[in-house]
Amino acid sequence: MKFITLKNISKSFNGVQVLKDINLELNEGETLGILGRSGSGKSVLINMMRGTKEYAPDSGEMIFHVAICPKCLHVEAPSKAGEKCPECGETLELRDINLWDCDRLEFNAIKRRIAIMLQRNFALYDEATVIENVLKAMGDEGEYEERIYKALDILDMVQMNHRVTHIARDLSGGEKQRVVIARQIAKNPMLFLADEPTGTLDPQTAETLHQNLQDAIKDKGITMVITSHWPEVMEKLADIVIWLEDGEIAHSGDPVKVVESFLDTVPVPKKVESHEHGAPVVKIEDVKKHYYSIERGVVKAVDGVSLEINEQEIFGLVGLSGAGKTTLTKMIKGLTEPSSGKVSIKLGDDWIDMSQPGPLARGRVIPYIGLLHQEFSLYPYRDVLGNLSNSISLDLPAEFAKIQALHVLEAVGFTSQQVSEILNKYPDELSEGEKHRVAIAQVLIREPNIVMLDEPTGTMDPITRVIVTDSILKARDELKQTFIIISHDMDFVLDVCDRAGLMRGGKLLNVGTPEEIVKQLTSSEKEDMLKNQ
Repeated sequence: MKFITLKNISKSFNGVQVLKDINLELNEGETLGILGRSGSGKSVLINMMRGTKEYAPDSGEMIFHVAICPKCLHVEAPSKAGEKCPECGETLELRDINLWDCDRLEFNAIKRRIAIMLQRNFALYDEATVIENVLKAMGDEGEYEERIYKALDILDMVQMNHRVTHIARDLSGGEKQRVVIARQIAKNPMLFLADEPTGTLDPQTAETLHQNLQDAIKDKGITMVITSHWPEVMEKLADIVIWLEDGEIAHSGDPVKVVESFLDTVPVPKKVESHEHGAPVVKIEDVKKHYYSIERGVVKAVDGVSLEINEQEIFGLVGLSGAGKTTLTKMIKGLTEPSSGKVSIKLGDDWIDMSQPGPLARGRVIPYIGLLHQEFSLYPYRDVLGNLSNSISLDLPAEFAKIQALHVLEAVGFTSQQVSEILNKYPDELSEGEKHRVAIAQVLIREPNIVMLDEPTGTMDPITRVIVTDSILKARDELKQTFIIISHDMDFVLDVCDRAGLMRGGKLLNVGTPEEIVKQLTSSEKEDMLKNQ
């Protein structure tokens, strides 16, 4: 049964057209997959379907064919027409509603029945427990005990039942992402929108969550629209796929055929050739980071890690969410101190102990270390040029800062034409993939000795990922930089890293070539999955 119809939808921001005459139909219970490069219009289309007012179309119609209660305006999917309203008992009537040209009450009624999960959005109640976050999403309907059991079932579904009473702020990025998904499932939507829901998760967790979406959304007949950079997601979940290119539907139809066409455009990255490394510049000696939590007891975030990283080396840290990778990089940066052990960074001829505060200790090194957090943010009230020029220094000539900004934006994959288009844009005018590349540029423009990137490709399409891979290799060669990269993207690790280390449970299990570590990670994941069955 027809559910959503888009007719000649177009949208522009500041004179730049981001959607051009989009026409498509989505049936009830179908899953629509959206492919496309960063900035192709995927997120704009999803936000428009959500009813986000900033994304209202300039022209065209977005028609929802729904069953609506004439008395209380409760909305259900169209197949429910003729049934009794679960709110007031009236008979639901079939109606076609143009979302962007309808009564305000009808608009809000439809919007309440749509759940959305945005890229890199960890919007949770930080001080509340995991289960409290899910309960808040459910509302107050029904018996409290029933809601508790339903919340526990959902958390088990997304493999977060072991974190039920943990405070949200203490979770890793991947764990937060799973709680966000649980909150959206708890709303029992008629339409589920997912914009790169697993972009920053490790492969095992991502595969599990894709299965969760299959079980909890698709198999229950809930209509879903999903964007993803994982080709297998399109092939597994989507019934129909559209490929957006510069705001237009370049190709649509069978998921396998559309994905193949899209991947044919992905360039082959330059492989890491044998690169001559210098002496060690990072020494980690039996480092531990333990802390006590009332809810969790003693938490061993990092537990006895020893490691050396060489000058001009690209070193990858891989492992499941919560393995301790991010905590370890924060200690290298000097953002947190180890409970025991020692982290030393070489600056010139001196070794600096990063546990020692002050301008003559770690204060000397911090300016030479660049870090891109997984939960990065840009200055919202500065344009792209302002975000980058402020990262260098306010004392430098404006023209110099602009030249540096142009250079570094091209280094992270923007063409010269794209650079001129985005330079004066503000962050809320960029796609998530564009924001991510600007954030990487913020780090690189400072020309640090050591660059640490936490999930640098989490929101990137395959084409942009290859460009960033080449950019990192180029930066290493030209600027003689050392890179420490945290990633769940195994192809990226294989393409860009010289060595890699596998972490699990706060421990560094092994260090070797990327190929050796990826094989061990895969086998370890299989073992974990067997243990959890």
